[in-house]
Amino acid sequence: MKKIIIVFAIIIANFTIEAQVKTPQSSPKSTIMQAVGLTDVEINYSRPSARGRAVFGNLIPFGKVWRTGANENTTVSFSDDVVIDGKTLKKGTYSLFTVPKIESWEIIFYKTTDNWGNPEEWKEDNVALRATVKPETLNKSVETFTIGISGLDNNFAFLEIYWENSYAAVKFEVPTQQKATANIEKALSGPTSADYFSAAQFLFQSNGDTAKALVYVNKALDMTKDKPFWYNRLKSLIQAKLGDKKGAIETAKASLAAAEIAKNQDYVKMNKDSIAEWSKN
Repeated sequence: MKKIIIVFAIIIANFTIEAQVKTPQSSPKSTIMQAVGLTDVEINYSRPSARGRAVFGNLIPFGKVWRTGANENTTVSFSDDVVIDGKTLKKGTYSLFTVPKIESWEIIFYKTTDNWGNPEEWKEDNVALRATVKPETLNKSVETFTIGISGLDNNFAFLEIYWENSYAAVKFEVPTQQKATANIEKALSGPTSADYFSAAQFLFQSNGDTAKALVYVNKALDMTKDKPFWYNRLKSLIQAKLGDKKGAIETAKASLAAAEIAKNQDYVKMNKDSIAEWSKN
C-alpha cells in the first residue's frame, strides 16, 4: 500500500512540474498604449511570424475575414468617440478584423471581443464600423506581424498593419479640439461646488484652517440647488469643531432631512448621533 502511495505521489509531483514549465509562444502577445491628442488608444494582439510561408493569398486567403493576428481576438480600445472614414465609432473596446484583397482591404471593428479567432457565427449587427483602405507594397519584407499607431497629430493618427510585403493603414480622428476647449472653459469658469467641497473636506480632515474650511463649504452649498446631505454633514462637523454647537445642530437637521429623503441610513444615523451629542449641556 505504501509503495502505491509513493508511486502516486511521484506521478502527481511530475505532473505538477510539467504543468509549471513555460515555453515561448509561437505568436507572442503585444500591447500598444498611445495617447493621440487627449484620447487614449490601446491595442492588444498576438504576433505570428511568416517562417518561410507565403502569407497573403496563401496562409491568409484574399477576400476572407481574417482575425488580424493570432490566438484570441486582437482588440482596439478608444477612450473617446473617434471618426473613421467619416463615420463615428463610439468609445469602447472592439475586436479588429480585416478582409485583405489585392486592390483593397476592409478594416472591421467588431463589437464582441471574446472570440478565439473568427466568430463562430458572423453577425453583421455586431459590426460597429467598416472602412475600406488601399494597401501598399513594402520594399522590405516584414517577418513578424505588426500593428502600430503612427502619423501622430493632435487631431488624428493612423492605425497601421504590416506583414510580409503588405501595409494597410486606417486614419482615425480624435476629439482633441472639443475636449481641450471644454477643459479650458471649465478652468476659466472657476472652481465648481465639488472643488470647494473637496477643499473644505481636506482642511477639516487634516486639521488645517477650519475657518477657511467653513468658507469653502458655504461656497459649495451656495453653488448647489439641492443642498446635498453630505455637504451639510461636513458643514455641521466644521461648525461643531469651531464651537458653534447651535449652528451645527441646525445644519445637521438639514442634512438629516435630506438623508432621510435619499434613504441613506448611514447619514441618518450619523446626523442623529451628532445632534444627540451636541445637544448635551
